[in-house]
Amino acid sequence: MELPRSAGILLHPTSVYTRYGIGDLGPDTFQFIEFLKASSQHFMQVLPIGPTGYADSPYQTISAFAGNPLLISPDGLIQMELITLEEVDQCLKEIKIHDEPSKNLKVNYQNVIDLKEKILKIAFKTFLQKQFQQNSKLNDSFVKFCEEQAYWLDDFVLFYSLKVANNLQSWITWPKNFALRHKNALKVWIAGHSRELKLYKFIQWIFSIQWTNLRDFAHKNNVEIIGDMPIFVAHDSVDVWANSDLFTLNPDGTLEYQAGVPPDYFSKTGQLWGNPLYKWEILQERNFKWFIQRFKRQIELFDWIRVDHFRGFQAFWRISGTAKDAIDGKWIKAPGEDLFIEVQKQLGILPIIAEDLGVITSEVEALRDKFNFPGMKILQFAFGSDEENPYLPHNFVHNCISYTGTHDNNTTLGWWQNDATKTEKKNLREYLNTKSENKSVVDDLIRILYRSIAKVAIIPIQDLLGQGEEARMNTPSVEGGNWQYQVKIDNDVKNRAKFLKKITKLYGRKVII
Repeated sequence: MELPRSAGILLHPTSVYTRYGIGDLGPDTFQFIEFLKASSQHFMQVLPIGPTGYADSPYQTISAFAGNPLLISPDGLIQMELITLEEVDQCLKEIKIHDEPSKNLKVNYQNVIDLKEKILKIAFKTFLQKQFQQNSKLNDSFVKFCEEQAYWLDDFVLFYSLKVANNLQSWITWPKNFALRHKNALKVWIAGHSRELKLYKFIQWIFSIQWTNLRDFAHKNNVEIIGDMPIFVAHDSVDVWANSDLFTLNPDGTLEYQAGVPPDYFSKTGQLWGNPLYKWEILQERNFKWFIQRFKRQIELFDWIRVDHFRGFQAFWRISGTAKDAIDGKWIKAPGEDLFIEVQKQLGILPIIAEDLGVITSEVEALRDKFNFPGMKILQFAFGSDEENPYLPHNFVHNCISYTGTHDNNTTLGWWQNDATKTEKKNLREYLNTKSENKSVVDDLIRILYRSIAKVAIIPIQDLLGQGEEARMNTPSVEGGNWQYQVKIDNDVKNRAKFLKKITKLYGRKVII
């Protein structure tokens, strides 16, 4: 799997403004893909697309396999004749999302959840009527999806049904017969909730149809999608609930050990993630079956997969399950090499991008390079030291993906105005030979990124638009206010196509197929 010299934009679908209060897999995101084509951009990079749980974070999903219902487009349901425009408008009237577009608009997750739930239940009712009328095309597609995806879908819908019945609380708080998966209790529940379980399968089927349509449209426009796979899964997830013996849990389901990282650029006390760790010895005994299924699913969804916290495949920071911060931990080796050998044996060469930021050792680099996975370079990290800084473009290796910043960074303008030290500003100006300020600095950094030897240059949409700190997507270790960013695909965006197209051609990043 070789990456072409190319470029792209980081924009999660939830961030695309729609009249429904959150971005989705509908016309507005299709419009963004058309913008990418007009700008000669080859990649759209997204964050994880699973159903979100705690704090609406795409990195704390309740399933590593399922899709996020909030991304389902009501417009797509209208096209499938599963709901009418009038019904959608009535739902919007009952649950007020917003009245007018605003550049500072934020996603109100609770309102959006209520809206999508109402719309999807109407669509499901219509589907059942069509199914009863033997609309074989729809029914055959649904049945085929349920059969092909049963290996994760059956557990997911059961888990979500129980979660709803328990007021969306974590599974470890459920009655023990459900939390600990007593067979008789689950059998009785399934028998008594068949319609509800079918609803949740229907939702996942719709997501699959809409995602496939979006990806097909992207391919027709010479755009590939880079997905994002967190190495760990959420404690409150079907993955842990249904496979508890694969994770570092106590007998009652609480955390024995949890994941995180030691103190770093983002936090003086480290990051405490709350994810259980893997029992690698058991995974290895089972020939890494669960991970192979997970990678298989990712390949179905994406063209390339950014593996978040890649260093955890070589060694992971093990912290007590009851710790209050991530300072006291221990690095434990993981069998990443054996895992990737087995995965490639069964699935072929993987289109993986290694998120190799943070505390990176020569052993992590060796694992990355053994499988020829490209790593990542972040320009915001480049100017705090001397000429040997690995994030300076003259130190880039060819096999890397370069970014101005990521979803975890401030926007580049926000960084320049609020975070960059005097030393960093001085070093940047000398390096770029510029006296530019603010938005001009952002464009200067975009140019140097495109000019670099990195195989791929990716810029967040916020940097393309020169947006400040108010447009930040996420602040690690800070609760609340994250993942709410939105942008309207309007003339402010489209007017940047000429700039992007020019530098893409100038620096040889245009992909012609």
